[in-house]
Amino acid sequence: MVENRDIKVKSLQKALEILNYFTEKPLLGVTEISEHFGLYKSTVHNILSTLKAMEYLEQDEQSGKYRLGIQVFNLSKAMADTYSITKIAMPYMQEIANQTNERVYLAVPYRDEVLYLEAMYPEAAVELMRSILGERAKMYCTGLGKAMLAYMGEQKIREYLDTHEFEAFTDKSITDKGIFYQELACTRQRGYAVDDMEHEFGIKCIAMPIFDRSRKVYAAVSISGIATHFTEENIDKWAMLLKKYVSKIESRL
Repeated sequence: MVENRDIKVKSLQKALEILNYFTEKPLLGVTEISEHFGLYKSTVHNILSTLKAMEYLEQDEQSGKYRLGIQVFNLSKAMADTYSITKIAMPYMQEIANQTNERVYLAVPYRDEVLYLEAMYPEAAVELMRSILGERAKMYCTGLGKAMLAYMGEQKIREYLDTHEFEAFTDKSITDKGIFYQELACTRQRGYAVDDMEHEFGIKCIAMPIFDRSRKVYAAVSISGIATHFTEENIDKWAMLLKKYVSKIESRL
């Protein structure tokens, strides 16, 4: 739970904390929320009913439990629209997806995490399409995160290492901070980051940072897919492709 002196309306804080809880569990009931936050069931019921009336939640007819509603999607879309890079990058991301036949992701740094803005899929694989807007991931085990963190400067890197625990998502995850520091140096040397099944087993990706006009890290773009597709030849070829389109994106920022 958030503790902040600037929070003046405690009831609103409770409602938003409950809403945020749905990012951890997509389907929740009154009892589960009540036990998690230590609130009376009547209080939880009133909050959920209000969020439902405002269409931030909807209720499953069979179980009676709640899930996120359409207004959350509308807010997410509005947030994405504030990032001009999304509209700039999407056509180029589609070209990358079509040429590699792999998924392409766009993300920005957010509170020491990766915040996904957009995903593009090969035109021949439309059945794979799903919204990724607003999803978050750790920096240390994703190509996008490593690509951005590697270029944020020594002070930021040291601060990140000092304040974060490195949990293993797979047996490939880098949990040793010394090795991770070397990985960031390697990322800078070659110009792109590699996620070698570190976040999800069987999935690899390569990612490249996108800089703004002041040469600060603004975002990153990645090519992601089944690990066996990422041969040395393909990685070299796709890295050059990323470099080409990243330059086009940066020129329009």
